[in-house]
Amino acid sequence: MECRFFSSKCMTMSEIAHIEKTNSSQLSSFRPLVEVKSTPRFCSCRGMSAKASHSSTPNNTYVPKKALSSVDEEKIGAGNLLYQVNGTNSSLFSRNLRMLDAFDDEYGGVIVDSERLPANPNVFASMLRFSISHWKAKEKKGIWLKLPVEKSDLVPVAVKEGFEYHHAERGYVMLTYWLPEGPSKLPANASHQVGVGGFVINENNEVLVVQEKYCAPPFSGLWKIPTGFIVESEEIFTGSVREVKEETGIDTEFVEVVAFRHVHNVAFEKSDLFFICMLKPLSTQIMVDDHEIQAAKWMPLVEFVEQPLIQQDCMFKRVIDICIARLGKRYCGLSVHQLASTFDGKTSSLYYNVVDSQHNNCIGN
Repeated sequence: MECRFFSSKCMTMSEIAHIEKTNSSQLSSFRPLVEVKSTPRFCSCRGMSAKASHSSTPNNTYVPKKALSSVDEEKIGAGNLLYQVNGTNSSLFSRNLRMLDAFDDEYGGVIVDSERLPANPNVFASMLRFSISHWKAKEKKGIWLKLPVEKSDLVPVAVKEGFEYHHAERGYVMLTYWLPEGPSKLPANASHQVGVGGFVINENNEVLVVQEKYCAPPFSGLWKIPTGFIVESEEIFTGSVREVKEETGIDTEFVEVVAFRHVHNVAFEKSDLFFICMLKPLSTQIMVDDHEIQAAKWMPLVEFVEQPLIQQDCMFKRVIDICIARLGKRYCGLSVHQLASTFDGKTSSLYYNVVDSQHNNCIGN
């Protein structure tokens, strides 16, 4: 069977009727399985005739993919054009019209192109169902579906089809679908938040401390080291320097990570990593961030340690003891080293200490 497209003109209904009359005896079993609406360019195939109709289409017209704009596709309902020839289904146009744009990931899964999603929820539902069936047949693993805020009305459609929430950011929600039988092997959402604290001490043995404007009643009046959270794509050592600068106006230089704490079920049932960093002050003039900080000052180390809340809390007390040991060169922290790995081709920050007699600055002689 030979098929050709007429791109220069459209066939009239009388021409279709003529083709149907002359060829009906040769291929009377050809018929469309669905009805569509819009204005067409027709596909003429030797040895067969095409019938297409819709109650709301006065001219009983049929539209192939080549004649469709993106708007037309949505009106059709993602182009459900399946034909039956002698009892056999033919997806002549269905693949291009019904599949969501996607690409394979390196683990045998599929990532849906979030920039080419249909706007119409009904069209999306049809395309999503067809795509899931296709990917199952191809034995794909997981599906990653990123829906931007402007397409948020597609979220309930995806959930209805079996997708689950993975995570959300300001501009999108990520959903996943595990295709094989059994529990999902897709990686879970991020499990930790990362915080930093800056222990800054000057030549006068004074510690840079702050009182937070908003805190739990038991901690009211406590003088503490500046702390905060690492932001996306920020290093631990740069984050500690930034937090101290934002809260107190003091410029510092990162020296070492002297300790870190790991605790679970903190915020939104996530775990928390908190890194205490030793910093060297590069300035002395304090400028308080009055949005978050009530007050800031240089406080004598002895006075800082003797605060009741410090003495009564074994965690606070142990952190201060470690920092004092570092000042007395009885302890080595972890300094940062930038190293490139051929495994992922990226430069990483590796934190470790090396006791070197020639370049040692943390162990007393």
